[in-house]
Amino acid sequence: MSFNVKHALFTQFARVGKVLGNAHRLALIEYLGQGERSVEALAQVAGLSVANTSQHLQQLRQAGLVETRREGQRIYYRLSGEDVVALLDAMRRVANRHLAEIDQLVDTYLTVKDSMEPVAAQELMKRLKRGEVTVLDVRPEEEYAAGHLPGAVNIPLDSLEKQLAALPADREVIAYCRGPYCVLSYDAVAELRRRGYQARRLEEGYPEWRSAGLPVEETRH
Repeated sequence: MSFNVKHALFTQFARVGKVLGNAHRLALIEYLGQGERSVEALAQVAGLSVANTSQHLQQLRQAGLVETRREGQRIYYRLSGEDVVALLDAMRRVANRHLAEIDQLVDTYLTVKDSMEPVAAQELMKRLKRGEVTVLDVRPEEEYAAGHLPGAVNIPLDSLEKQLAALPADREVIAYCRGPYCVLSYDAVAELRRRGYQARRLEEGYPEWRSAGLPVEETRH
């Protein structure tokens, strides 16, 4: 029987598909899209045990989706390329287009917080250049430090009420966080509108912005 190269290639493609077939691993990819993290830090943000997180990361590594480096006794993980962000985004778009359950979840849990049309990345870039908006990053400080949109103000969601004075009241605020379905930006926009601000969400999140080749800044020393 002759060697079937197409079947062999599809078998390798299936390795990636198999490792992506787990909600925890998809979430870990999104967290790593914010920047490099240790296993312990990923476990904390994902709400998993360190052992469970390590197992998921090993599977992602075996599929070539993440890379590691060691610093002392600690292992740090990062995505192996921007194409991993693009892959997750493509999965989201296909599922959003073809699975009615996603519309139901979004309508039930997210649209009720903010039903306004979000701002597309290119539109925000133009408005940033014209100085028309304030960009608000509501992710945790360490994620902001690893990379953020140009000129973005970092106020984590749990500090928003106390730090509203940092936001000019005469300009529209565009909030963003980890991705298009990140509830932090939905909650931030809802809170800002209750406080009298004009506020909208960025259509996607920081990883998608960076993956599109748009400018980013870092504050890490």
